[in-house]
Amino acid sequence: MSKSILKEEEFEFKSLDKRIWSKLIKIMWEDKKRIIQIVVIMIMMSGIDVVLPFLNKIAIDYYISSDHGYNYIVYFILLYVSCIIIQSLNVFVGFSKAAHLEADFGARLRSKAFSKLQNLSFSYYDKTANGWLVARLTGDVNRLAEILAWSIIDFGWGICLMAGILIMMFSIHVKMALILLVCMPFVFIVSRYFQKKILLAQRKSRSINSRITASFAESINGAKTTKTLNLEENNYEDFIEITADMKKYSVRAAKINALFQPVIYLFSAIVIASLLQIGGVELSNNTITFGTLALFINYAQMFFDPLKQIARLLAEFQMAQANAERIISLIEQEVDIVDSEEVVNTYGTILNPHKENYESIEGSIEFKDVHFYYNEEEVILNNFNFHTDSGKMIALVGHTGSGKSTLINLLSRFYEPIRGEIRIDGVDYRKRSLGWLHSQLGYVLQTPTLFSGTIKDNICYGRQDATIQEVMDVAKLVNAHEFITQLKEGYETQIGEGGDVLSTGEKQLISFARALICNPKIIILDEATSSIDTQKEQLIQEAMKTLLEGRTSFVVAHRLSTIEKADVILVMEHGEIMEQGTHSELLNKRGIYYDLYHKQKMLDEQEKLLNK
Repeated sequence: MSKSILKEEEFEFKSLDKRIWSKLIKIMWEDKKRIIQIVVIMIMMSGIDVVLPFLNKIAIDYYISSDHGYNYIVYFILLYVSCIIIQSLNVFVGFSKAAHLEADFGARLRSKAFSKLQNLSFSYYDKTANGWLVARLTGDVNRLAEILAWSIIDFGWGICLMAGILIMMFSIHVKMALILLVCMPFVFIVSRYFQKKILLAQRKSRSINSRITASFAESINGAKTTKTLNLEENNYEDFIEITADMKKYSVRAAKINALFQPVIYLFSAIVIASLLQIGGVELSNNTITFGTLALFINYAQMFFDPLKQIARLLAEFQMAQANAERIISLIEQEVDIVDSEEVVNTYGTILNPHKENYESIEGSIEFKDVHFYYNEEEVILNNFNFHTDSGKMIALVGHTGSGKSTLINLLSRFYEPIRGEIRIDGVDYRKRSLGWLHSQLGYVLQTPTLFSGTIKDNICYGRQDATIQEVMDVAKLVNAHEFITQLKEGYETQIGEGGDVLSTGEKQLISFARALICNPKIIILDEATSSIDTQKEQLIQEAMKTLLEGRTSFVVAHRLSTIEKADVILVMEHGEIMEQGTHSELLNKRGIYYDLYHKQKMLDEQEKLLNK
């Protein structure tokens, strides 16, 4: 199922949560100067909308239905034209400011959400899909910014216009004004009912449209598989079924909309007919003028537009309730790993660090009585103890679930111990800031992550002030310079999304260079060689040797041949150290490590034979 389908199906009809919307309005109110300007402009717009029909009444009564002639007609025309010009300026300025408000409010929401994402702990990303986050920062923000910014225009103009019309009508003729007032609740209720139905049908139509798009994409991407399995007929039938659903809901939305307009016109006609009936009697009794009757009919026609707009907006707010809840939940998401107030005062925050207070790191690391679990019923580490001096290479070996990744996550402070301490240079790392630790930490993942841009941009991603010479120097140290210079654009080569133009081995060498240019004191390699073929293993080993030299390093090993020079190899099982020692010491023990090493060596020999 595509992400777009998931997004559409998350919409639900819920009653409006005033608490959620008040928080969003509070964020938008940060731009209160522009909001006040928009409101003032809407009052002026609605005022002129009320005045123009009254000027028509004056024209009818004074210039058409009487013998006053054309005295002052020039002034009247100038007044009328001035109103039109002012109204045009109001529309231009009001809409411009609303567009700016939408853009600024959207940017502010994204900024708050993205700022939160920078502070959220690794655990949050561990359990939250990337697509969910992208949808929040794009689709949800865009929808909320559009609704809230333009609702000021629609609500402000609509309410002021209706209030102005009612005031004018009641001040002129109470009985005729009551006719409009009595009909108003019925029109509003009907409008809301139809708008909900229309939006529901449109939502289902959009959801099916997402399925059609996904079907197109899957058919194109999987064309070869479809043809080899002879599934063309089945795919075609499925596609016809989906498009039939799309047609059904699209037609339903069109029918509801087609029914809605005549119903509103019917109410309008009833009101106008009532006004004509009462107004005709009043006109025959000479209690009102013809211009007054025309004014009331004009006002009655105008009155229904803002009612429909407000009903539509309320329906849209209800439809956007889920968007609002998701954005606020992200902005208010609690951060699991936080620095104490004392630490923040000294070292600052991740987004506002006091780097001048950062102490240097030597690199000695100690796990002291560390207890940790993700789930209380499944303890991963129980009173775990380990110590290493600075500059040592520690290799972690073991089956999946043995606790290797947990140790790495705890050392990186992506998670924190439930009990116990992790000490760096003899100090509990919670007495220093996250920024301090991560500024001295180099992390190379199993699957190399590169970003759109040039090779140079990716190497100096963590130290953007690096010169091209420094970039070239670290590339040479990790054996990446040669393949980079063979590319047409060299270090300025655009690598595409995720580095698609490079092989896995080339991407990993760039990851090594990116870690090295920051000159970290602690290096973590999380199965960094697992995706590398054996033909490039020697090249990777040489790059690793350069990267790890003189630094404290923890290496989660997939290929045991890459850790033969490790100072200490920890064989992990169920969160405990089962064996510990150098490569030769563990082989001499003929225990778990011995079996793992020889099994892998046998598999490597078989792979070499198959590749011949």
